Amino acid sequence: MQVKVFANLREICGGVNVEVNPDGDRVIDVLDKMVEMFPELHGEIFNEQKKLKPFVHVYINGRNIIHDDDLETVVKDSDQFALFPPVAGG
Repeated sequence: MQVKVFANLREICGGVNVEVNPDGDRVIDVLDKMVEMFPELHGEIFNEQKKLKPFVHVYINGRNIIHDDDLETVVKDSDQFALFPPVAGG
């Protein structure tokens, strides 16, 4: 599965697109595999309860997972998966 990452996550993951082969079919499975591949990612996206930090967003096919089953949202290999860190600006 291709995961598109943005802002400072690109530096951590070494580029815009990351090929991820998760051990399951949920968003959390994809993110767990990404953290396994890039350990520094954990502190950027998860809090102590292993929930997404505030203002970290995951979009599947352009839809925020908070409108579906959050981290339990089922994904397919063909889905467009986008991971956004908190971004400040004005």
